[in-house]
Amino acid sequence: MPETEPRTPDPQGQDRPRVTASAIPADEPADPPAGAPAPASAVQDDSAGAQRADRTEAARIQAARTEAARTDRAEAEAASTDRAGAEGAERDRADGPAHAGPTSRRARKAKAREGRSPLFLWLKEVATVVIVAIVLSFLIKTFLFRAFYIPSESMVNTLDVNDRIFVNLLVPEPMALQRGDVVVFRDSQGWLAPAAEKTKGPFTWVQDGLTFVGLLPDNSEQHLVKRVIGLPGDHVVCCDAGGQLTVNGVPLDENYINSAEIPQVRDFDVVVPAGKVWVMGDNRNHSADSRAHMDTNGGFVNESDIEGKAAVIAWPLNRMSALDNYPDVFRSVPAPAGK
Repeated sequence: MPETEPRTPDPQGQDRPRVTASAIPADEPADPPAGAPAPASAVQDDSAGAQRADRTEAARIQAARTEAARTDRAEAEAASTDRAGAEGAERDRADGPAHAGPTSRRARKAKAREGRSPLFLWLKEVATVVIVAIVLSFLIKTFLFRAFYIPSESMVNTLDVNDRIFVNLLVPEPMALQRGDVVVFRDSQGWLAPAAEKTKGPFTWVQDGLTFVGLLPDNSEQHLVKRVIGLPGDHVVCCDAGGQLTVNGVPLDENYINSAEIPQVRDFDVVVPAGKVWVMGDNRNHSADSRAHMDTNGGFVNESDIEGKAAVIAWPLNRMSALDNYPDVFRSVPAPAGK
């Protein structure tokens, strides 16, 4: 409502409030006069504000500390990850490919090796080499080559007493025999006197075992070594008018015979049966060969008794050489009649 009359003092000395149509503004605390004490409400407001400021500052400090701690943890985790990656890469290089984890077989072997002494590892390697050598020697001795000891002079000068030779076990099967081959064969016909029983010593079993696997030559003295002169079907005669041995009518110039002595003539005229061979020693005057055993199996050696073809002199070192079958001596010999 608009003001209708001028304001007049109240008779009692107090002003009457004016009546106005405008909205009454919200109460705002008036600034107290200078030097007057602040109202209690103002003091409380200032204390609450200070407390809120303190709490805000404390919260800010705590947030900063939390952020710093989070940053420190992140950096520590990153450093730990880097170290783990480096250690994993080192393990991968030591233990194998990247897919080989800590539980892989290669990793376990590497870890097991770390705990063993160098002496143990050395002994293990030596034992492995010895076992592999024995296995290989046995396989070679069984299927390829075998060592033999020469106890007699029947093959001088081709072979000397105490020579060690390697025999090719692939002859006569699958590789065929040829005239002039030096062969080792079992004494199935009793050409040799029975060997005396050898005294067994404490280490005889070691020698027998090494002989069995092929690391030592066979010295049982129940094998013979001679040169093949006639093959199955050959007609072998001694001797022609010139004192030479003939095979299928062709005289042989036997330049492998011991030249220190003139061979003694022993007449014979044989045709070699199927599955057998005629053999003679190069030291003709000191060889009990087919000529000396014609009363037993006709003096022939069964092909089934042949161990193999002597290929190499292995010992002594100054005699190491390959053995020749002198193909030129037999080159002109024709095939047997009917073949």
